[in-house]
Amino acid sequence: MACNDPCRPNVIFILSDDQGAWALGCAGNREIRTPNLDRLAASGIRFSSMFCASPVCSPARASILTGRIPSQHGIHDWLRDGNVNYEGDRGIEYLKGQTTYTDILAANGYACGFSGKWHMGDSERPQKGFTHWYVHVRGGGPYYGSTMIRDGKIHIEPRYISDAITDDALGFLEARRGSDKPFYLSVHYTAPHSPWDRDSHPKDIYDSYDDCQFEMCPDEPVHKWQINSAPRGTGQARRDILKGYYAAITGMDSGIGRILDKIEGMGLTGNTLVVFTSDNGMNMGHHGLFGKGNATFPPNMYDSSVKVPFILALPGRVPSGAVCENMLSHYDFMPTLLDYLGMENPEAGRLPGRSYAPILRGEAMPESEGVVAYDEYGPTRMIRSREWKYVHRYPYGPNELYNLTDDPDERINRIDDTVRRGIIEEMKGRLDEWFVRYSDPRLDGTKEAVTGKGQSELAGPAGRGKKAFADDWWHIDADGRRRGDNQ
Repeated sequence: MACNDPCRPNVIFILSDDQGAWALGCAGNREIRTPNLDRLAASGIRFSSMFCASPVCSPARASILTGRIPSQHGIHDWLRDGNVNYEGDRGIEYLKGQTTYTDILAANGYACGFSGKWHMGDSERPQKGFTHWYVHVRGGGPYYGSTMIRDGKIHIEPRYISDAITDDALGFLEARRGSDKPFYLSVHYTAPHSPWDRDSHPKDIYDSYDDCQFEMCPDEPVHKWQINSAPRGTGQARRDILKGYYAAITGMDSGIGRILDKIEGMGLTGNTLVVFTSDNGMNMGHHGLFGKGNATFPPNMYDSSVKVPFILALPGRVPSGAVCENMLSHYDFMPTLLDYLGMENPEAGRLPGRSYAPILRGEAMPESEGVVAYDEYGPTRMIRSREWKYVHRYPYGPNELYNLTDDPDERINRIDDTVRRGIIEEMKGRLDEWFVRYSDPRLDGTKEAVTGKGQSELAGPAGRGKKAFADDWWHIDADGRRRGDNQ
């Protein structure tokens, strides 16, 4: 039996890809089918105000793992290059020399496994304390025929990728049977990232949404900043896209159910902390957009892009059926996990996050006064309180101010409202102060030409003058392969 020491629970961290906080049954979506995520929420805590650190995959994922903001870890955009030595690319270890919470868990005796989407550079080589390593070559692609890495070898996976990731995770769990070491397992699905066409998902799941009205997905005019590469459409084309998005989530949810059943069958439910979240939010018609932060240029910071689902469960030890409304961020996860596990965090003094472990123990935790959420995407930065959101785009704007009490859907930009000048100055001052405190000057996103079209080299001086950020969506290799479509 895997470790049953009550002081050292096992940990399973499940991460979806581009799932909006609204795309979850237990969060109020009456049409989408997520019975297993709803079951997980019923056995634990659902956090209703959790924010990612950056509204695009690679920087958001790196912030979860390191507890650092992008201007500390240096991944500012989705990794277009540097993923693997394959098809003209080369592996770049973007997080070299940076301590992750999995490094600390491994040093404290945890067996660490990874199944699914890595997309933080140098995918061929196990990193950051992981000994089990089954990962996607880049960051996305087809649901059937994905390019994966196992035992250092690249192969084409013919199975539906959500099922393949689940099967690998179950294999890792089965291999832990009889071990007295605790385990940590990352299960990172590519779902519900595009593609969303009929042939990309199991027919029975896709067709089951034929009569869905998609009431959570507004049908609005295209946003004036919407970039052209995002899948979108009107009429039946729009419905087909939404069917694929919902089907991807339901297919993933089925796999999550198999994982929950597995730990129950192994007798580990009461000693396995299960966490579920998404790397970033997602607009599926919200604000007239299809996509996340880089659905627009300049990048956007709408709540639908930066707000993410977050569920945490450990039956008998974490409150069950609870909903926590505290405003928290993904960069709070590393200090929380290490605090809850009773491990020292050598990075604590340099990290922006705070532990919310008291909430897991059923204790009250007062919110920080005023502001508790910050986000960045290159030169675009956000500061958010309960009432106000201020978005500043360096150096020239355009900037935004929203009153979230009166305007929760962020429809009215009040940046030119002279009555609000004091609020703008206060929030801009706090934004600047916070980022000066935590940003590494060598990696500061305001100095980088981040476009939302992908990162290809190390940021800052470490890149040695090479162009780090793409300014076009596609490029063609000498062998005719199209690259760049894996954000």
